[in-house]
Amino acid sequence: MKKYALIITGLLACTPPALAQSAPMAESPAQVDYPGFTRLAAEAEQHRQQRLVDLNTFLKMAAEPGTVVLDSRSAAAFARKHIQGAVHLNFSDFTAAKLAAVIPDKNTRILIYCNNNLEDDSQNFPAKSMTLALNIPTFINLYGYGYTNIYELASLVSVSDPRLVFAGSAVP
Repeated sequence: MKKYALIITGLLACTPPALAQSAPMAESPAQVDYPGFTRLAAEAEQHRQQRLVDLNTFLKMAAEPGTVVLDSRSAAAFARKHIQGAVHLNFSDFTAAKLAAVIPDKNTRILIYCNNNLEDDSQNFPAKSMTLALNIPTFINLYGYGYTNIYELASLVSVSDPRLVFAGSAVP
């Protein structure tokens, strides 16, 4: 321990006096607006109430031209197993540019689902805390980026439901 203390003391002794005595640099605030987010979340919540659909409606809408089924789980989870026909954009990668690359027209009908919509396959669809389900921030973010034609699967469905078709490396 003494050896390290001597090294650190030696390093401090080598610090030029101007650096050792200078005031810390002023930092700009982070580009984070929590009050704005809570206002946006409340607005999106009102919009979301009319956009929750059951599985039959979800599947019917998914089959219609011009509809995008968006899976915002991790790339690894998507690669293992996802609803067939879904497109992928990891939620942590949501930016205006990346969303526009996947969904160029903000009027496109977008269907979303997450792990908490699917049961009986916790390896590929591990449930999250209900208050932290990925559908919630996905809906809010899409809405905040100007995509308002969003519908969310409101049902909890078994992966063995014959109405569902999956794709990915974990699908036999």
